[in-house]
Amino acid sequence: MAKYRVGLVGANRGSGLVYPFSVFPETEIMALCDLNEKRLAEAGQYYKVPDKYLYTDYEQFLGGPVDVVVVGTPIQVHAGQVVKALEAGKHVLSEVTAAWTIEQCEQIVNAVKRSKKVYMIAENNCYMEYIREWKRWIDAGRLGDIFYAEAEYIHDIQDLLIDETSGEALWRLERPPIYYCSHSIGPLLLLMHDRIVKATGAHSGYGIMPDQGIGCLNMEVGLFKTQKGAVIKILRSQVAKRELPLHYYSLYGTKGCVENGRRGDSHDRTGLLYVEEEHGKYLDRNLQIRYGGLVTIDTPRADTLAPKEAFGGGHGTVEYYLVRDFIDTLNSGAVRPPINDVIRAMDMTVPGICAHEAAMSADGKWVDVPLFGW
Repeated sequence: MAKYRVGLVGANRGSGLVYPFSVFPETEIMALCDLNEKRLAEAGQYYKVPDKYLYTDYEQFLGGPVDVVVVGTPIQVHAGQVVKALEAGKHVLSEVTAAWTIEQCEQIVNAVKRSKKVYMIAENNCYMEYIREWKRWIDAGRLGDIFYAEAEYIHDIQDLLIDETSGEALWRLERPPIYYCSHSIGPLLLLMHDRIVKATGAHSGYGIMPDQGIGCLNMEVGLFKTQKGAVIKILRSQVAKRELPLHYYSLYGTKGCVENGRRGDSHDRTGLLYVEEEHGKYLDRNLQIRYGGLVTIDTPRADTLAPKEAFGGGHGTVEYYLVRDFIDTLNSGAVRPPINDVIRAMDMTVPGICAHEAAMSADGKWVDVPLFGW
């Protein structure tokens, strides 16, 4: 069986994402592209890519022997690189988020339509083991209809906003916190089988890193309404003082609720679950005896039963299952869509752009969120 030949553009940010392609029998890492020649050479040595397939020019890279382009570059250039790859007849797996503007999102959608190639957004949190388990519960109706959900992604990355040694502004400094919301919105929409149609937002100004750039907002919050009438809240910060970093999810349904732990430690695997028909009601009016209630649950990020090679992507086993999903779509001739296809990619990108627009307006207006599809 001929292998899919994979090429990565962005040898730094994309390194964890491309790794699983080296362990699956259907794929091989054939080419690499990066502006930094030192980093390019190091990645080429690691993945055993011949020097003739190491590129600093993206156009030449696209003309090389690749069937799949993995885009691991800064978000500002995603759209241009993705569209060019699709027009060159390549399948695309793109790092989050999909694009920088709504217009760029539309360009990607149209390019996928024209090319009929596979496009997938690499939202890895959708493949965390406890999210996969929660999806089975919700799909089975265990929590009933989900009417409210929230997520928080708090991660102090000041060193990735401004270079500590040179003082140089880095590309993430231009990124409003709520733009980078796919780690939060992606899993929630997957669990809820829903789409966001309206957005608003607010921010708490500067203080931790004043007068540096929009990426240094203390905190930005997005509030969203969905097609099914549910409400979603997303809290984001790239500078807030909290250790360890936090990915938090909470969902409320007509039959119960579920949430993961709040310590932000990957070793803290304790979440909470309540299903009324399983766990009973709290009935004691004298607060003396508990008759059922919330129970603790295990919320592992990685699949402990996965093969050893599944743990090489940098976030447990999530990249392994993400890439497996992408390859399965290729093997199906694109008949079987990936979990995070081009439409879902825009569903987890555009709301953040709209929420930031509202957050920066004087009145915190509600913004209609464009829905893409065909």
